[in-house]
Amino acid sequence: MNKLARISLVLGAGLAGMSIAACSGASAAEYVPGTPVKVGLICLHDNSSTYDKNFIDSMTKAVSNLGARVDGNPIIKTGIAESIESYNAAKDLVKQGCNVIIADSFGHEDFILKAAKEFPNVTFCHATGTKAKTAGVSNFHNAFASIYEGRYLAGYAAGLKLADMVLGDQLESKNYDADGNIKLGYVGAFPYAEVVSGYTAWYLGVKAVVPNVTMDVTFTQSWYDFDAEKAGARTLAGRGAAIISQHADSMGAPGECEELGVPNVTYNVSTKDECPNTYVAYSKIDWAPYYEAVVNGLYDGKAIDGEVNNNWTGNVATGSVIYDVADPTDKLLVAEIAAELEAKTRRVFDCSTFTVNGERLTTYLADVDDDGTYSHETEAIKTEGGITFFDESAKRSAPYFDVAIDGINKLN
Repeated sequence: MNKLARISLVLGAGLAGMSIAACSGASAAEYVPGTPVKVGLICLHDNSSTYDKNFIDSMTKAVSNLGARVDGNPIIKTGIAESIESYNAAKDLVKQGCNVIIADSFGHEDFILKAAKEFPNVTFCHATGTKAKTAGVSNFHNAFASIYEGRYLAGYAAGLKLADMVLGDQLESKNYDADGNIKLGYVGAFPYAEVVSGYTAWYLGVKAVVPNVTMDVTFTQSWYDFDAEKAGARTLAGRGAAIISQHADSMGAPGECEELGVPNVTYNVSTKDECPNTYVAYSKIDWAPYYEAVVNGLYDGKAIDGEVNNNWTGNVATGSVIYDVADPTDKLLVAEIAAELEAKTRRVFDCSTFTVNGERLTTYLADVDDDGTYSHETEAIKTEGGITFFDESAKRSAPYFDVAIDGINKLN
């Protein structure tokens, strides 16, 4: 028996009992503050997805702003599935010397959290996730932005467009329901809180201008499916939607709206050039402020600026919520509403502006703490400045508004 074999027999039990974390975590050197930060980004798709392109473009912007604080170009991995593949991608980025690793898709979270536990010297950041508050892992962070405010503003722009269509006698009988309400449409990915929060905010934005509206929502059951998103827009237009918006990541819905001549509000990307006849407005999250907060915190040896309970939430004031409106006059009006949201004299989910089963919402327990029980444990209704509202994103960065309000009809 050779020496290696004898060592294996003697130490076998101890080697077998060592965790992967003990072996792999040691391979990541501890970051030294004041030295350039190496950044890695894990994306579900690539630039063909409006969602992922937004993350990639924001990274380019952040790296330019950060200058010598970052170590060369970021390492960007695209087309990484929401599976063990994302864990393996994270491990490879650690191997390549990344001090910060950011993943962009909800389904990456469990695998990125696993990597964070194994590499305690690396900072792991996950966008749209829910577990950082309760996981108890100091190097694992969640981030999002109050994009529901951006969607509300884009909805307000859509309401102004809709009012112009009414005044211009541009609507047809198919655009009205039996009660005289104007029909809206929304292509959603999944019936998750993030999507529900977004389409409700958009609907309430429209409703703030034109009160007599209803909305159909159809789900594609995918974050990125060009054909399904295109078909969803076609279905909504066929049902008489006068304006259509979406929370899905391809150009399928906007392209179909342009073909059908239905005004469209987009997410993550302006379609001013691609859909010149139907583009109304868009909103998106600019992730650059978050990237910069993470790198600057690490570089300066401080906590991530603005983070609470390992959750960071950007907003209009931080430059994280971006919107644009095609019509210059309407853009000025929407800017006034944005100022009200920033001053908190207007709230997106103002309980006086909607009902649930015909009643005003006075209390609601939201599922905020992701502890595996999926229980609604946190009171989300708050009164401040004379307004009673659902306090979205105050308890956790990722949206948790999942209220089914009156006037919105889910088709599937």
